[in-house]
Amino acid sequence: MALINKSHPEEFILLGFADCPWLELPLFIILLVTYPTAMAGNIAIILVSILDPCLHSPMYFFLTNLSFLDMCYTTSIVPQMLINLWGSSKTISYTRCVVQLYFFHTMGGTECVLLALMSFDRYVAICKPLHYTLIMNQRNCVLLVSSVWLTGIFYAVSEATVTLQLPLCGHNKMDHLVCEIPILIKTACGEKETNELALSVVCIFLLAIPLCLILASYASIGHAVLKIKSSEGRKKAFGTCSSHLIVVLLFYGPAISMYLQPPSSITKDQPKFMALFYGVVTPTLNPFIYTLRNKDVKGALGNLYRNIFISNKC
Repeated sequence: MALINKSHPEEFILLGFADCPWLELPLFIILLVTYPTAMAGNIAIILVSILDPCLHSPMYFFLTNLSFLDMCYTTSIVPQMLINLWGSSKTISYTRCVVQLYFFHTMGGTECVLLALMSFDRYVAICKPLHYTLIMNQRNCVLLVSSVWLTGIFYAVSEATVTLQLPLCGHNKMDHLVCEIPILIKTACGEKETNELALSVVCIFLLAIPLCLILASYASIGHAVLKIKSSEGRKKAFGTCSSHLIVVLLFYGPAISMYLQPPSSITKDQPKFMALFYGVVTPTLNPFIYTLRNKDVKGALGNLYRNIFISNKC
């Protein structure tokens, strides 16, 4: 096997589901359907949030960021998955693997913190309504979102860079569909306990702590909602918050099962299905969860549809 500077391979072989070839065609078809669906759904959310004046609020500003992030997230891995599942070639160049590693983990780290920020926004809106416009003003929202993206970038750059320093000892086969930090650590040789510990500590800050903050926010929100006398007000508050809570559970569940355990203890097929779930299923479902349970977004989508298609017919 040819080596570059005798430090890393020219390419990696992503084994994927090579041992279960009967799975490849169904998964390829599923990805071929879900990927454009996810892109179209998230683009629609972004368009209505920008074009409809009724949606010019912090909640939809954060939702726009989530939709853009989900588009980038799924784009960072699905094309490679499609190539892996369709053809006989399971290879990815070292450079493309490194780019995917940084991009994928930037999006993942950013989403962890962004979901916590969105729950904080709902907490302030429901529990501190008189101070909402002061706390969540435009300047603060931009600063908060910028901090979230910088956190994701810092996590990806630091963790991926450290992981890429591990010796591979000539190994260039990864039992996965994409390049992901836990699998790269598992593939490496030599002493890697420090890397495993560092990944676990970082993920506690990115996964466990934000999740605890989200749950604490929703405990306070639930307490405040129960005090609302109007049944319509309670229904609207629960509708908005339940959508976000569903998204949180869909994202954090698989991510925690993947990242809050030592890479050496990860089972054979777990990374593949987890990557499919939080990299494909969640970005596809998010637009539907937010639109189906949100009258404002459904109304804005209806207006956008009428403006685009009905006006063109006239």
